[in-house]
Amino acid sequence: MQAGVLANRRVIELGSMIAAPFATHLLGQLGAEVIKIEPPAGETTRKLVRGGPSGTYIAYNRGKKSICLDLQTEEGKEIFRRLVAGADIVLHNLSPGAARKLDIGYESCAALNPGIVYCHIKGYGPGPLQEEIASNPIAEAATGVMFSNRIDGRPSRLGPSYHDQFAGCYAVIAVLGALLDRNAGPERRNISLGLYETGLHIAARDLVGVQLKSQLLGRAETEPSPEFSIPGYGAYETRDGRWIYLVMLTDDHWRKFCAAAAIAPDPELATLRHRRRNRPQVERLVGEAVAAHGYDELAAKLAQAGVGFTEVLSADRVLDVPQAREPRKYSEFSFSAYAFQSPDFPVPACTGEPEPALPPPVYQPETVARAVLHCAEKPTRDLDVGGSARMFAAWEHTAPRSLDRYMEATMFDQQKKNGMAATPDDNLYDSASIDRYRERGNHDGYVMRTSAYTQAAMHPVVTIAATAAAVVALGTGISRIMRD
Repeated sequence: MQAGVLANRRVIELGSMIAAPFATHLLGQLGAEVIKIEPPAGETTRKLVRGGPSGTYIAYNRGKKSICLDLQTEEGKEIFRRLVAGADIVLHNLSPGAARKLDIGYESCAALNPGIVYCHIKGYGPGPLQEEIASNPIAEAATGVMFSNRIDGRPSRLGPSYHDQFAGCYAVIAVLGALLDRNAGPERRNISLGLYETGLHIAARDLVGVQLKSQLLGRAETEPSPEFSIPGYGAYETRDGRWIYLVMLTDDHWRKFCAAAAIAPDPELATLRHRRRNRPQVERLVGEAVAAHGYDELAAKLAQAGVGFTEVLSADRVLDVPQAREPRKYSEFSFSAYAFQSPDFPVPACTGEPEPALPPPVYQPETVARAVLHCAEKPTRDLDVGGSARMFAAWEHTAPRSLDRYMEATMFDQQKKNGMAATPDDNLYDSASIDRYRERGNHDGYVMRTSAYTQAAMHPVVTIAATAAAVVALGTGISRIMRD
């Protein structure tokens, strides 16, 4: 089975909330071993929802190992130093002041492990605010995103903390770049990433768009992009109460939509300039046309016409659609008494091949164990468990190429399944279970308790005597029948 691209890499995480835990979640999805260091009180999101873990904690920390360390004690510091010495990556999002207080900066880590890749996600990069703390809403407000997303005139958050997650992605990119560069010096291995700077880069499109409009219009402009203000571009409710999102950027999009929704052509609405000038009329026409159809009916017409659209889904329905249910797009795991499905890294080739579906054993462990014990106690050192094993051994000896072709044709498919490898055994949610040491797995199918062939091979004298007695008894019985 192909391992993930970061197999055999170890990551030490001191993360809280989203940015750093999300970054190490991605590294873990790529195959790295992630050890999450939590303070005595636990990571913040462990008890964020009604005294229990939040969706953030469950989704972005699965598969990690966890250790509780008080880094303000000498014992905790010593354990941390030992972990760093054996790691490849240290990643955290503590405040600059907290990192200095705990003495976990790059210089301290590099002194223990010169090859360490160190990544610090913080509020601001170099500059007047580099010591300040910033969160996702601050990044949205400071980079123009919140102003552009006004609801009833009031600047508003986008909703999910996308800037935190983007920062996690940028951190992974920087870490991978340092790992790929064999000659990377301290300037490459010491990564400092600001949430604010991340927001600036994300907003580059809008910032450049404002500059362009200002120069074209000859006056200051504050609205970054016109696409979301285009009439007919947005969400509309269908007759059966579902919502459909239409993408109509061009005049061609508009013509195709009108044909599919049975809207009569109108020369006054033929161009985008005309439609913007008559926005109320366009919105009314689109809204009425959508409301006259059920979602499935309208979706079929739009798909045939080549109009861009999708259904606006609530979070409880997102993972129910066929596209999301494709193999290797999500993992199933449990936490406490609850079961979850969580999306996985969107490039499966980077995470390794699916876990093999090993066929169940033919015989129970006790049968094999008795055979091993027999070989240990007796002169016999070569014993097949089961008649089928004896048959395959003879087949391999007499016609090996024929056996290879048979195995190729039948055995490979038995060892394939669509799902990704199971979440690595961890101690993040609960103490590590001793179930991993059990001798029986959750196999489908019947597993035989005994093997007549193996019993005969282990006790040949008894077997011969029993066989002879059976033959004599059979012969006697036949003679009596014939006399009668």
